Amino acid sequence: MSDDTSPDVLAHVGANVRRLRSAAGLSQQGLADAAGVSRRTVINLEAGQANVSLAALDTLAAALDTTFVSLVIAPSATRDKIDELMWRGSDSASHATLLGSAPARAEGQLWRWSLGPGDRYDAEPDPDGWHEMLFVTEGAIVVEFDAERVELGVGGHRTYSSAQQYAYVNETSATATFLRVVLE
Repeated sequence: MSDDTSPDVLAHVGANVRRLRSAAGLSQQGLADAAGVSRRTVINLEAGQANVSLAALDTLAAALDTTFVSLVIAPSATRDKIDELMWRGSDSASHATLLGSAPARAEGQLWRWSLGPGDRYDAEPDPDGWHEMLFVTEGAIVVEFDAERVELGVGGHRTYSSAQQYAYVNETSATATFLRVVLE
């Protein structure tokens, strides 16, 4: 998530972390230790004031024996229609919205991403066994891996293991939009 993440999402995350932590019988320090984050991060998350990375939310979800979506979903939302703004880039046209989620081995997520001209998103590796599928609907992006650069234009797609360093890059002067499916 970023500093421009919707306050509603931060409130959902805070309430969900607090509820799930309590249900698991964990103290704030216990959750912090299990997730490898500071107690202050857990306190701030529960207050709806912390802004953590998407990967940190995955780690917290694992520590709570739940899913990423369970941490970010609004109480009134359904998994097939989440529609939550989760990330903003440095360009006002860059953002990621979690559209929905479906079961996979653990969970599947459908996202709509936009990257403004010259913007990028650097991802942290997911656990082994995770994959992503991308489909470009407008403009063009480059997907950077350690040993490979893949250019995708409108209609271009790519499926890959996300258990590695990768980045989405818009090297053009126009906004790029793409769909992203994450499979756990």
